[in-house]
Amino acid sequence: MNSVGNPWLWGSFAVIVAIMLAVDLLLQGKRGQQTMTMKSAACWSLVWVSLALLFNAGFWWYLNGTLGREVADQQALAFLTGYLIEKALAVDNVFVWLMLFGYFAIPASLQRRVLVYGVLGAIVLRTVMIFGGSWLVTQFHWILYVFGAFLLFTGIKMALAKEDDAVLGEKPLVRWLRKHLRMTDELDGEKFFTYRNGVRFATPLLLVLILVELSDVIFAVDSIPAIFAVTTDPFIVLTSNLFAILGLRAMYFLLANVAEKFSLLKYGLAVILVFIGAKMLMMDIYHIPVAVSLGVVGGILAVTLLLNVWVNKRAART
Repeated sequence: MNSVGNPWLWGSFAVIVAIMLAVDLLLQGKRGQQTMTMKSAACWSLVWVSLALLFNAGFWWYLNGTLGREVADQQALAFLTGYLIEKALAVDNVFVWLMLFGYFAIPASLQRRVLVYGVLGAIVLRTVMIFGGSWLVTQFHWILYVFGAFLLFTGIKMALAKEDDAVLGEKPLVRWLRKHLRMTDELDGEKFFTYRNGVRFATPLLLVLILVELSDVIFAVDSIPAIFAVTTDPFIVLTSNLFAILGLRAMYFLLANVAEKFSLLKYGLAVILVFIGAKMLMMDIYHIPVAVSLGVVGGILAVTLLLNVWVNKRAART
């Protein structure tokens, strides 16, 4: 697989991720069952975004000194575009987490442990899927057309789908898990398992964790092909993807109280997926520059947020 990544770049990235995970998970974990405040979540979200931008700046500086300005500009722009796409799609993942916690009545004080394991599982899962996807693209170039068609279909489906979390408990997977897991109906703090008369039972928190991890599998199937429309370099695909994931926990608490104000976001994300899918399908006919892709994705998100503000103000007046 052709990549600008070398042992020095991979090692630097691994060290940064390890340090930030230790800071986020260990220091934040000292608060026990306390949840993040809105102010704390906003500060941490700013830290994660700033870290990604600083990493990209350092990445550009290194490439500029080793491979030249043109390569540095191109690869840094690819990282920024991929990061923006992944960050935007991650918001929809957060909304699913909100739905799961709400349906199973998991109080905010007990959500921390599920989110910690959810983020760690997502990092491992995305790493495996990205390297697997990079190998497939290298061996079978035509699979990019499959990715493009899938994203086009997913975008249309997302725009037309109706949200109904009331029937979540009737989903076949949930029914199967309830049937095959010896489970209690009550929570036992942050425990995934509890004992009743010497017999071990799973708590509803374990069911939520399983669904959180499975939801990330579903979203990874969407988001990873999306970034392959920008670049097939595994270093840029993985770094931009993981930087977007690392801030998910803070993003969750930031959006937890304002999710209802972003009712139009899913339509903006649907348009982004349709655009990326179309770009992949026409890549051998017309190559859309990365800078144009960045502008389109950023423009779609900006228009969506502005429309949401207008709709919310109009609703508040009525």
